[in-house]
Amino acid sequence: MEGGKPSLALVYQAVQALYHDPDPAGKERASLWLGELQRSMYAWEVSDQLLQLKQDVESCYFAAQTMKMKIQTSFYELPPETHNALRDSLLTHIQNLKDLSPIIVTQLALAIADLALQMASWKGCVHTLIEKYNNDISSMLFLIEILTVLPEEVHSRSLRIGANRRTEIIEDLAYYSSTVVTLLTTCVEKTGNDEKMLIKVFRCLGSWFNLGVLDSNFMASNQLLMVLFQVLQRDETSTNLHEASSDCVCSALYAIENVETNVALALQLFQGVLTLETAYHMAVAREDLDKVLNYCRIFTELCETFLETTVRSPGQGMGDLRTLELLLICAGHPQYEVVEISFNFWYRLGEHLYKINDPTLHAIFRPYIQRLLHCLARHCQLDPDHEGIPEDTDDFGEFRMRVSDLVKDVIFLVGSVECFAQLYSTLKDGNPPWEVTEAVLFIMASIAKSVDPENNPTLTEVLQQIVLLPESVHMAVRYTSIELVGEMSEVVDRNPRFLDSVLNYLMKGLREKPLASAAAKAIHNICSVCRDHMAQHFHGLLDIARSLDSFALSTEAAVGLLKGTALVLARLPLEKIAECLSDLCAVQVIALKKLLTEQSTNGKSADPTVWLDRLAVIFRHTNPIVENGQTHPCQKVIQEIWPVLSETLNTHQADNRIVERCCRCLRFAVRCVGKGSASLLQPLVTQMVGVYQVYPHSCFLYLGSILVDEYGMEEGCRQGLLDMLQALCMPTFQLLEQPNGLRNHPDTVDDLFRLATRFVQRSPVTLLSSSIIIHIIQCAIAATSLDHRDANCSVMKFVRDLIHTGVANDHEEDFEVRKRLIGQAMEQHGQQLVTQLMHSCCFCLPPYTLPDVAEVLWEIMVFDRPTFCRWLESALKGLPKETSGGAVTVTHKQLTDFHKQVTR
Repeated sequence: MEGGKPSLALVYQAVQALYHDPDPAGKERASLWLGELQRSMYAWEVSDQLLQLKQDVESCYFAAQTMKMKIQTSFYELPPETHNALRDSLLTHIQNLKDLSPIIVTQLALAIADLALQMASWKGCVHTLIEKYNNDISSMLFLIEILTVLPEEVHSRSLRIGANRRTEIIEDLAYYSSTVVTLLTTCVEKTGNDEKMLIKVFRCLGSWFNLGVLDSNFMASNQLLMVLFQVLQRDETSTNLHEASSDCVCSALYAIENVETNVALALQLFQGVLTLETAYHMAVAREDLDKVLNYCRIFTELCETFLETTVRSPGQGMGDLRTLELLLICAGHPQYEVVEISFNFWYRLGEHLYKINDPTLHAIFRPYIQRLLHCLARHCQLDPDHEGIPEDTDDFGEFRMRVSDLVKDVIFLVGSVECFAQLYSTLKDGNPPWEVTEAVLFIMASIAKSVDPENNPTLTEVLQQIVLLPESVHMAVRYTSIELVGEMSEVVDRNPRFLDSVLNYLMKGLREKPLASAAAKAIHNICSVCRDHMAQHFHGLLDIARSLDSFALSTEAAVGLLKGTALVLARLPLEKIAECLSDLCAVQVIALKKLLTEQSTNGKSADPTVWLDRLAVIFRHTNPIVENGQTHPCQKVIQEIWPVLSETLNTHQADNRIVERCCRCLRFAVRCVGKGSASLLQPLVTQMVGVYQVYPHSCFLYLGSILVDEYGMEEGCRQGLLDMLQALCMPTFQLLEQPNGLRNHPDTVDDLFRLATRFVQRSPVTLLSSSIIIHIIQCAIAATSLDHRDANCSVMKFVRDLIHTGVANDHEEDFEVRKRLIGQAMEQHGQQLVTQLMHSCCFCLPPYTLPDVAEVLWEIMVFDRPTFCRWLESALKGLPKETSGGAVTVTHKQLTDFHKQVTR
C-alpha cells in the first residue's frame, strides 16, 4: 500500500462501499483497494483493530477473513516472538464475537486452526483449548467449531506445512481424539436434544472420522453412535439435523473402508444402517425427498464400504445381500435423482466382478443387475404428455446419458444378446404406450454395440422393423430409433443388403428439422463403419454435403456428416479422389471467397470459422492409401485452396479465435498430403512469421511444430525451419519476459516447447548448433515452476528429449556431435536446472507433475552420473530446513536418504 497504513475510517468506508454501494464501479474500486490492503503488511494490525472495535458484521467479517487469509498465505511475515500474542488475540476475538454471526466465528476458527498447524511451539493445542473452554457452556459452540475445522485444514492445499509437520500433527490429533469424542458426548448429555448443538457435534465428529484418527474400538462402544442412529430413526427429525447426521454416518462408513482392521465399529455401523429401512419408507410416505436422498446416500456408502466383503462372501455375515436390496428399494423410488446416487457403486461392483470373472459369482449377482436394469428402463421414460424429441442437455437428458454409460458397464453380467432379445420381445409381443417403447429403444441403443453381430437374427429383424416405422409414430420414438440404427452400423456392414433401406430411412429423418442432427450422426456412424459399402453411395453423400445448410443441423452434426463423407472419399479409386475432393471443398471455398469479397466492398467481416472447420474435417479424414512415388491425389486441391486460406488469415489476423481455426485447417491440410505440401512451405512460413511479429497467436508455434515434424528430416528444409524458429522465438521471449509472462501465457509456453521438442526429435544437431538454443534452455528452466498441466508437460518433455539425444546411441553418424553439444549445454546450465527442478517440486508444482520431473532427472543422471550427484547435493543443501512457524521441514538424514534413493 502506498502512503503508509490507512486509517480505520478509510477501511470502514471501503467495506461499506463493497457491500452497499449501488454503483458497480464503486464496488469494484472498493474490492481492488481492500484486496491490496489484504496483501500488505498493514493487514495484520488493521484487522486486529477492526475485530477489537466490533463495529458491525461487515467490518468484522472482512477482518476475520483477512486474518485467516494472512495466516494461510503470509504467515512468514510475522517474527516468531509475535506468534503467542497473535494466538491469544484471536482467542479473545472469537470469545467476544461469538454471538455476532456464525460466519465470523467460522472464519476466526479457521484462522486459529491454520495458526495451530503452522505454529510448532503451540504444543497440544487441542488439549489447551478444551482445558480453557470446556466448563463454559456459552463457549462450547465456538470451541466445537475450532475442533471441526482443525482436522479439515490438515490436508489443506493452501497451507504448505510439509510432510514432517503434517505427520506430527496427525499423531498429535490421534492422541487427543478420544478426549474430543468424550467432550462431544458430555456436550450432548448436558444440552439434551438441543438441535443446534447436535448439528455442531455431528459435524465435528464427521470431521474427525474424515481425518481417519478415531480409535474404532473406542467408537464402537460410544454413546454418540447410538444417538446418531436414534436421530436418523426418528420421524420428527428436522431437515438440517437429518443432513448433518447422514453426513456423519457416511464419514464413519468411509473411515472404515478397511473392514478387517475395524471389525467392531464396522459391525455397529452395518447393523445401525440396516435399522433405517423403516425410516426410509416413512420418508417416502411423507414425500420428504431430502430425507429420502440422505437415506439413499447412507445405503450407497454402506454398499461401497462392504463391497469387497460382499463379493468375497456374498450372503454371509457383513456380506449380507440385504445391502443390495436396500439400494434396489431406492431404485424403485419414482424420482430418478434417488437411484442416480448409487450409480458409482453399481459401476464398481461391475468392475470387481468383471476382473474376478467367476461364473458362480456372476450367477449370484445377475438377478440384482436384472432388477436394476428394469428400474433404469422405467426411469428413462419420458412423460406421456412430452412433445417433440428427447432433450439431451437438461438434467433428465444428462441422467439418461449416465444410465446409458452404466448399462454399457454392467451388461456383461446379464448378457447383451439375451438382454437385447428380451427388450425387443417386450415391443414385439406387447403393444406398449409410446413412452415405454422409446425408453426400451433407448436402452437397446446403449447395448447394441456390445451384441455380437455375427449370425444374430434378432439384430437383423430389429433393423428391418425400425426402417418400416411409419411417420405417424411419436417424434421421440422416431428420434431414438434413428439413434439405435446409428449404433447398429456393424450389423449394416455385415448385411449390406439392408444398406439402401437404412439410408432411405435416415434420409427421411435428415429432411425433418427435429430429427436432422440425429440422422446426420447416424449417417456419419454408418460411413465410418461401412466405408467400402458406402463408396457406391458417394455421390449421394456429395449431394448432401453440397446442400448441407438446407438441413436443420447442429454445427457438430454438420461436421460429422462431412467427416463421414471424407472417410468414404478416401476409399474411392485414386484417380477419382482429386476431382471428388475438389467438389466436396468447393462449397466451403466459395463461401470463404464470398466473405472476402463482402469484406473488401463494405468493410464488414463476417465470421469464417464454420467454413474453416468444415474444410479442416475434410482434410483431416481424407487419408487415401498412396504408394511410394505416386503423387498424392489431394495435393493439387490443397494448392488451389491455399490462396483463399492465406487471404482469410490476413483479413482476420487480429482475431485469435479465427486465426486458431485457420491454423487448424492448415495443420490438417499439411498432414493430409505430408511431403506433398512442399510448395506451400515458403509462402506459409513467410506469412506466419509476418503476422506473428504483430499478433503473437500461439497457434502459429503449434503450426510451426507440424511443419518441423513433416519436413525436419529433409536436408534442404532444415535451415529454413531454423530461421522460422528463430523468427518466432524473438516475439515469444518478449511476451514471456513481461511480469508474470509465463503464468499469463501458458498456451504460448505449451506451443513453444512443442515446437522446440519437434526440432529435437527431427533435427537435433541443427538446433543444438544454433545460437537460439541457449535462450530456449533458459526459458525452459524458468518455466519448470509453471503450475499449468499442459504447459509444464511440454517443458518437461522438451528437456527430457533434449538430454536424451545425448544419451541414446542410435548408431546415427551424428551421435558423437550430439553428445558433445549436450555436454556443453549441461556444463553451462546443469546445476541451475537441477536446483530449479528441486525447488519447483517442493514449492510450486502439484503432485501429478512429479513423474515428468523424475524422467528429466533420470536422463541427466544417465548422461553424467557423478556430476549429477554433485548438482543434486548442492540443490538439496539450498532447501529451507524449517518453516517460519518453527517446524522442521526436513532433517539432514532425510536429505541424505533422499539423495541416496535418487542416485543409487
